[in-house]
Amino acid sequence: MTDVIFREAVRADLPAVIALLADDVLGKARDFTEVDEAYERAFADITADPRNHLIVADEAGELVGCMQITYIPGLGRHGAERSLIESVRVRSDLRGRGLGRRMMEWAVDQARQRGCALVQLTTDKTRADAHRFYRSLGFIASHEGMKLPL
Repeated sequence: MTDVIFREAVRADLPAVIALLADDVLGKARDFTEVDEAYERAFADITADPRNHLIVADEAGELVGCMQITYIPGLGRHGAERSLIESVRVRSDLRGRGLGRRMMEWAVDQARQRGCALVQLTTDKTRADAHRFYRSLGFIASHEGMKLPL
């Protein structure tokens, strides 16, 4: 895993990205494995927005991880921008080898370089391993998140 680079996803990456999203206990129930109109539209919207970045971990041309980073402007914290990291996935056969840590450290470093005041993320309450992982990176469960499915 030493030759992994992090880069913006391109349209050709979309099938591999959605496969990563679906290759997950929770993702199996809410994501598909084929590119359809909804994925095409979402990808176009993400890539057109300068505050949104779909990042892939690329090892010799093979996608081994992905995450979406969104920079959110706000008035709180004296007008500070924050970084939101979502949809973090590492290919299932490569988990436990440090790639997720490298991805997150890279994302936090990007936020720091951009001048963000904080990095935030959400993780499903059932993901005990993910909670331990994020705590090991210094994240704290400081807020109670809520969602309203539509």
